Amino acid sequence: MERKRKEMDKGKSELRLAMEELRLCSSQGDEEQVEVQEQPRSSTMDLLSVSKQLIRVLDEIGPTLLVLRQDIQQNVQRLQDLLERDSSKYASLTAIVTEEVGQGTAKKTNSCTRAIIWLSRSINFSKYLLERLLKAPESSLEEIVEEAYGNILKPWHGWISSAAYKVALKLIPEREVFVGQLMGDCQDIEVLAEDAKMLAYAVQPLLEEIDAVLAKHNLDKLKSS
Repeated sequence: MERKRKEMDKGKSELRLAMEELRLCSSQGDEEQVEVQEQPRSSTMDLLSVSKQLIRVLDEIGPTLLVLRQDIQQNVQRLQDLLERDSSKYASLTAIVTEEVGQGTAKKTNSCTRAIIWLSRSINFSKYLLERLLKAPESSLEEIVEEAYGNILKPWHGWISSAAYKVALKLIPEREVFVGQLMGDCQDIEVLAEDAKMLAYAVQPLLEEIDAVLAKHNLDKLKSS
């Protein structure tokens, strides 16, 4: 079975494989919800699925963005633990944030609201990086990562996090290596570009929900402690 799956996956980029895994997770989640009762999609599960696939892509790249990977993993675990406590109550990201705002804990260092904020920013960072990678073929990967970091993450980082990313920049591989890892067995850059566009389109509704609830409670500009 595993061998057959690997054969079917040949010719697909890591981004395409991530998207297919996300669709599988979403469809399974929908089936479970129908069996219990008619409910809206679980945006918490969607965020966890997207974030886990992002970790998978980062693993393919290697130790370059280890700081980002560790941050994503910690935030995923925090939300995962909450969801396991009550999957119905915390199915919605909006419900999680609203509850913590009411309790006065949303801005605390270990809050799930902060986990949602940083997972959203990590996804936005990755989207920006992919878009620039494909639109600026003359730029080095180091330049692109630095630009993505400066625009998406740096405004919200304290000096400790910023220092860690400066160290990570020294580990950036060559652009060709990075693209090769993303492409996998897919050797068509146009196919990779299309996969990146499809992935960005797929996660947009999720990011919009997060942006809306954070802006409503004036949490969208929350910085790292």
